[in-house]
Amino acid sequence: LLLHVSSANALPIALPLARALTRRNLAWGCFLTNDGVRLLDDARFVEALATSVKAAVCEHSWDRHMPGRDCPLERGSQTLNSALMGEAARTLSL
Repeated sequence: LLLHVSSANALPIALPLARALTRRNLAWGCFLTNDGVRLLDDARFVEALATSVKAAVCEHSWDRHMPGRDCPLERGSQTLNSALMGEAARTLSL
């Protein structure tokens, strides 16, 4: 399952979902884009992402919404986003 996070308002859904996927030992990943990158301000969400198979952030979105900040995830392009979507059996957009 790929969580595709593009909204800063997604935390109330994304965090418990990420934790539940981990508890169930399901393979999941996450790509954050647009102002969804702001979820990385929450240490609990960053911690939850550490249990994912792959987590990455859109480098353009990071530079736009979090300028000058260190990114806790791999920075990538929308090409990486496309690759993750191609590998996922299911995608959930938040």
